[in-house]
Amino acid sequence: MIGEMNIGGVFVPRLLLAAILAFGLAVIVKRVFRYADFYRFVWHAGLFDTALFVILWWLTAAATIDVTPYGAGP
Repeated sequence: MIGEMNIGGVFVPRLLLAAILAFGLAVIVKRVFRYADFYRFVWHAGLFDTALFVILWWLTAAATIDVTPYGAGP
């Protein structure tokens, strides 16, 4: 379980923070793919974008699982 972070007295799930970070990364990656004309090789852009977001969300959650408010975990 990833747990919660205390932000200004409000407990926020870490998965929500990872999702927000993954969404920002997905927007950047989609703009790069659109600039590079990568989407002409993609059959269904909506499914591809959803899969990209889920993969980035998983990667950010896995990368931040040991991060605490005081730095890296134990």
